Amino acid sequence: MTTFWSLWITIITLGTIFGIATILVWCSKDKMGVEEGEDMGHEYDGIREINNPLPKWWSYMFWGTIIFGLLYLVLYPGLGNYKGILGWQSSDQTVRSVEESKLAIANAQKEQRLNQYAKELDEAQAKFGETFKTLAYDESGNVLRPITEIAANSEAIKVGQRLFIQNCAQCHGSDARGQLGYPNLTDNAWLYGGEAETIKTTIMTGRHGVMPAWIDSLGKDGVKEVTTYVLGMSGRKVNAKDAAAGKQRFVMCAACHGTDGKGNPAFGAPDLTDNTWLYGGSRRAVEATVTHGRQGVMPAWKDILGEEKIQLISAYVWGLSNNTDK
Repeated sequence: MTTFWSLWITIITLGTIFGIATILVWCSKDKMGVEEGEDMGHEYDGIREINNPLPKWWSYMFWGTIIFGLLYLVLYPGLGNYKGILGWQSSDQTVRSVEESKLAIANAQKEQRLNQYAKELDEAQAKFGETFKTLAYDESGNVLRPITEIAANSEAIKVGQRLFIQNCAQCHGSDARGQLGYPNLTDNAWLYGGEAETIKTTIMTGRHGVMPAWIDSLGKDGVKEVTTYVLGMSGRKVNAKDAAAGKQRFVMCAACHGTDGKGNPAFGAPDLTDNTWLYGGSRRAVEATVTHGRQGVMPAWKDILGEEKIQLISAYVWGLSNNTDK
């Protein structure tokens, strides 16, 4: 944080606290020139105003919160670049990559610094590490159990579900049904394949799906015709003339989606003959996809979660579309 913003935050924070304290002192003094308990001569809706001081319990509680706030700001970071007497930090905010984050956490753990995130990782590993290992590995502790075998273990699936909610639900939803731009994981419409090991590969290494923009190659009329043909492939009633013209132009799309439009998992090219649309299936949405293209990114989780946790998540995700007990 720059010196300017550090000073700005410090002045605003302390100014607010001391400003409230000043108002409290001012309100605690009688400036009305009327004896305490006397009528102020005002009436509203049958209610008379009496010169009464602030309740003592209220004033004491307010002073207590002010003192607590100042003490907290001395002990912990909160005033710009000031680190606090205790040197506590929620996490290292200077990191810019997974590698830097891991190194910062390792250093904090080694030096026993008051890094809350590193502390919680230590506690979580101590509490749950053995559970993850037991559920993910076989009796020897060296070989990962097959994902389909883990999917039959109700306890492992519960753990996999919790890991999914913690790490994957932000995009795919807590029910794994996805949202616009993020696939539904409970059906059988898999862009890269729904086999157990393929799902694991997707989570481990991530995916980067690229749909190029076709407006320059097709033109506005061509985009309209291809869109019409694609919508017709999924069973909708469309203009026959435009669809026929779009079929001729679809040869440009067949390299990825296939001549039959059923897609290709090797490229992550979706099946265009069903009614599962990642970015929306309206004519407007499909035209936007053909016109401008799409860039879909699934981040790699190997370095963040580790293989044994991914093994459990993979089992949970695989089970969602394979009717296993959850």
